[in-house]
Amino acid sequence: MELRHLKYFLAVAEELNFTKASEKLFISQPPLSRQIIELEEELGARLFIRNNKKVELTEAGKYFEKEIKELFQMLETITVKTKKIAENVSGEFRIAYISSIYSSVISELIQFLKEHFPYVNFKLFEISTTKQIEALEKGKIDLGIIRSPIKSPKIKSQLWFKDGFSVVFNKNFTNIRSEKEIPNLENATFVFFNKDYAPHYHEVLLELCAFYGFRPKIVHESNNINSIVQLVKNGLGISIVPSNIARNNQDPELGFIELKKISLSTDVSLITSKEDTSEITPFAVAFLLKKR
Repeated sequence: MELRHLKYFLAVAEELNFTKASEKLFISQPPLSRQIIELEEELGARLFIRNNKKVELTEAGKYFEKEIKELFQMLETITVKTKKIAENVSGEFRIAYISSIYSSVISELIQFLKEHFPYVNFKLFEISTTKQIEALEKGKIDLGIIRSPIKSPKIKSQLWFKDGFSVVFNKNFTNIRSEKEIPNLENATFVFFNKDYAPHYHEVLLELCAFYGFRPKIVHESNNINSIVQLVKNGLGISIVPSNIARNNQDPELGFIELKKISLSTDVSLITSKEDTSEITPFAVAFLLKKR
């Protein structure tokens, strides 16, 4: 079976007329008919029903047409990508990150990569850890920045840094001067990550509060760390955020107290597919590791 057999088959399947198909292919009708017969003989299946009035696809022919169309689409994608790689243009590179990662580092990463790969289209997505893992498994992203744990045989993980936790509050509504006063927050209103959105992170926050002797009164929830900090700034409650956020926030209205008495932290990791072959990935990972 050769590529021309498949092209001839698709032309006849599209036109359902051997004369029109032969004109489209710029060959005479007898050779076209012969090629189709050769294809059917090799497959051991009849692809067309022919009579004097019309040409129809058999059920086997309909299935074969569908699969061959997908095959040609895949071949076209492979051809385009091969050409781009040869020209040092590899299409697009998709990076996902969680909202609690300081955005300036992501901006610096994109600037760095654009210098080395000027023809690549870099795309950024703010996605939760769970959805990042799923997207990476399906090949929808190329690099992820998440909070562990990771349970996937298809993913390679590299620890970026360990992040502690800090209580964040609005100084105009709450007066906390030290970590010793954290147990006094048992009646305070808390703003937390949504349990369904980040279940592991939510459990860690509950564990932190339990260590200080209380169960938090969670009134507001959000799926975005910046929204949580904004709710706190608006006086709608207190929260516990990664210390990475505290170190990079300069808002004078907000106060942060790092929780040092408990040795509890989260691993911020860089994840890639074990099947990844992109030359961009090691550049990106190496850059971020220097920034930790």
